[in-house]
Amino acid sequence: MEDCNFDNGKATLQEGSYQVLDELVAYMVRKDDEKIELGGHTDNVGKAETNLLLSDNRARSVVEYLVSKKIDTKRLIHKGYGLTKPIADNSTEEGRAQNRRTEMRVIGL
Repeated sequence: MEDCNFDNGKATLQEGSYQVLDELVAYMVRKDDEKIELGGHTDNVGKAETNLLLSDNRARSVVEYLVSKKIDTKRLIHKGYGLTKPIADNSTEEGRAQNRRTEMRVIGL
């Protein structure tokens, strides 16, 4: 999910993230039979174990936001992937920024 941003090194959602998350809430209301996974990802800066925990906590923050908007917890799972699934080159700041992300994928009906 683009524009779902967090404070640096934290799992705290930035206020600018609420718009994209509210769009996800609207999607979940329309598709009330779908289950989704929220996956957290990080760049390669820092220890792998720390990044894994951070990514899981960020995905959990998104789940908590959705639950606060009345999305049923049975429809949501979260998973932290840490630095294991980069989508860009971690040797540049631009690539690292792209790797710091939260992704949503449908996992079932």
